[in-house]
Amino acid sequence: MEKNESTLRTLRHSASHVMAQAVQNLFPQAKLAIGPAIDTGFYYDFDMTDGYTFGQDDLAKIEDEMRRILKENLTFECYRIPDVNAQIAEFKQQGEIYKAELLEEHKNDNPTLFLTKDKDGNVLFNDLCAGPHVPGTSYIKGNAIKLLKVAGAYWRGNEKNKMLQRIYATAFWNKEDLAAYLTFLEEAERRDHRKLGTALDLFSVREEVGAGLVLWHPNLAVVREEIENYWRSEHRKRGYVIVNTPHIAKSKLWDISGHTSHYRENMFFIDDDGDEYVLKPMNCPFHMLIYQSNRYSYRNLPLRMAELGTVYRKEKSGALAGMTRVQGFTQDDAHIFCTPEQMVDEVNAVIDFVSDTLKIFKMEFEVELSTRPESFVGEIANWDRAEAGLKEALDKRGMSYEINEGDGAFYGPKIDNYLRDSMGRVWQCGTVQLDMNLPERFDLSYIGEDGEKHRPIMLHRAMLGSIERFMGILLESTGGNLPLWLSPQPVVVTPISEKHREYAGVVADELIAAGIRAGRDLRDEKVNYKIRELSLAKTPIIAVVGDKEQADKTVTLRRLGSDKTETVALDTFIDEMKAAVQMPV
Repeated sequence: MEKNESTLRTLRHSASHVMAQAVQNLFPQAKLAIGPAIDTGFYYDFDMTDGYTFGQDDLAKIEDEMRRILKENLTFECYRIPDVNAQIAEFKQQGEIYKAELLEEHKNDNPTLFLTKDKDGNVLFNDLCAGPHVPGTSYIKGNAIKLLKVAGAYWRGNEKNKMLQRIYATAFWNKEDLAAYLTFLEEAERRDHRKLGTALDLFSVREEVGAGLVLWHPNLAVVREEIENYWRSEHRKRGYVIVNTPHIAKSKLWDISGHTSHYRENMFFIDDDGDEYVLKPMNCPFHMLIYQSNRYSYRNLPLRMAELGTVYRKEKSGALAGMTRVQGFTQDDAHIFCTPEQMVDEVNAVIDFVSDTLKIFKMEFEVELSTRPESFVGEIANWDRAEAGLKEALDKRGMSYEINEGDGAFYGPKIDNYLRDSMGRVWQCGTVQLDMNLPERFDLSYIGEDGEKHRPIMLHRAMLGSIERFMGILLESTGGNLPLWLSPQPVVVTPISEKHREYAGVVADELIAAGIRAGRDLRDEKVNYKIRELSLAKTPIIAVVGDKEQADKTVTLRRLGSDKTETVALDTFIDEMKAAVQMPV
């Protein structure tokens, strides 16, 4: 077997079987659920029937047992089940209820077991599995596996089912690749936006407010304000009109849009003396009503309507994570109403807008085209035309893209943008979705060149996805070291002693008057202590003032990440900062 990235998943799948075997060797009471390979490694779900909870010490013991098993040079062999009903009965007799349930579901699919055998042909372990696997355990190196953590996982992801224990692990072809991955995990942990949020006083999520509902502290609210200022300015330059809509609406609106039948489990409902309202999960229906309020000719189109609209969507508590997975978030939303002839150019204009925006944040992006799902609305002929139009837009600009068959929205195909951050991680954020549902449901029309009514093409569009999610990605990508134009306080002025406080105040005031977010640290502490504290808070520039600076009207600067200092005239520094904090457009 060739050892490469494409076969790594097979290696990891085989390693999951070895881990399951090791767990049952050490903990005979453990019952097996599922154990697939995933992009970063593999996991296995276990039901500890006696209520035992795995700890970190157990992970080390399981690793040791895996290494012992690997040294036995066992083989993996596919075994087609001859009598499925008999095998189901055997699983049940063994207490392997999850295997029995899965086999019952797949009894007509020619199910197979994978057997782990020793050199004498004795079966030491078996698992219900379709494969594939590496030929034997000699392919899996004991110094290239690592058990990472334990987490809870409901059977089949359904919170009504039993909570199982999931052991996450990883495996590579060699120890060098494993070491590189573990270093990557350490760096990702250091950059975790939730840790940065606490350390830098950026945001919080409080139990009194509710899970997945973010409180933006002053330091991060400033960053958001700068991003929103850019967003509004660029939208106006590119021909968008900006609107604002309510946070709630009667259920009737969501009945018309189809959300109550297709999206109900993700919606929050409010009862008001018999009238049912919904906390909006999307901005789209409101934009339909705004379009409805006027009559449009083909000469008025395209109409590009944008809103920074806060929406609310129910999520399972286990899926929530800091700012990257929340229940209340602000979409950088837009809806473009155009004629069929304008659609390709409008999609290309959106992609240009996304590209220009992400360059500002030094982020690259990739695209994926998702096509008609099994559950869809509208005519197949319209779907075919829509998918062809999106493909044409991507092909026209020479973009490479993946096709994700069957993963479109129920109302239309879509192009998803995937950001690649400074650590090489990929995040799904912005999207362009072609909607054939809402214009029909809201009976939108325009007068064509022929004097007749026509249905407009509508595009849903988000560039950043949500402000919250994008902020979490930005914090982790930069490690909290935001560029000067986004930094909450690009410069903090601090005096060496009490007698320099007045001059420190003058310096800060002049910086603020020049439009620079300057802070002042007037604490009665030694200057080295303050420099250390301000550096830990990731202050980009610390301006220290003492006798010499006060006499010469200068400042001594210490830049984040450097031990060197430089003394410059205050006027020169102010001019430098005015240029440095400008939005890079």
